[in-house]
Amino acid sequence: MEYTPISPADFSALEGLDDWRVVLSGIHANFRAGSFGAAAALVTQIAAAADELVHHPDIDVRYPDRVHVYLTTHATGGLTTLDVDLARTISAAALASRATAEPAAAQGVEIAIDTLDADRIRPFWAAVLGYRDTGDMLTDPLRFGPSMWFQELTEPRTQRQRFHIDVSVPHDAAEQRVAAALAAGGTMVNDEFARSWWVLADADGNEACVCTWQDR
Repeated sequence: MEYTPISPADFSALEGLDDWRVVLSGIHANFRAGSFGAAAALVTQIAAAADELVHHPDIDVRYPDRVHVYLTTHATGGLTTLDVDLARTISAAALASRATAEPAAAQGVEIAIDTLDADRIRPFWAAVLGYRDTGDMLTDPLRFGPSMWFQELTEPRTQRQRFHIDVSVPHDAAEQRVAAALAAGGTMVNDEFARSWWVLADADGNEACVCTWQDR
């Protein structure tokens, strides 16, 4: 099968895909179906469309009526026109079933560890989490838990913690998320790399980054 890659910027510029947001290496849609049974029925329609296209998303159903769909082309490690085609079909099915989209609910979480030697500590974290080592990061083989990556340093950092959380959000929700974190008692550590990411800290100095696909 041939795959035609599509960039996050190109995807975001397409019409008719307002239900979807680019987060990390894929696209996410969240729907409220009205009831748990309606959510299951929507998943059945999505499964049939996926089988027809021979392209299968990750789907999560949560009480009371939420359906989360994640699409990426595993063969390329990113977005392709195949994802676009299936996304359009899924949105049409959701509209027909009167499900309501919540595009701002899309989110991806990663854990980052500062280290002088990633190769030395990576096996421990792979073993204790039961994760798969892909070479540049650790991933949950069941695709439930957050990925973990290692930020290599040239010298020790003694003035801050070694962990931080990366929270990837839709590009049009990032500034609101940053503002909410600041209003909740956080401080801005560094906004030099915005719109790619903002570094924030809680009152104790523990850091988190709010990230988007923009300006990467």
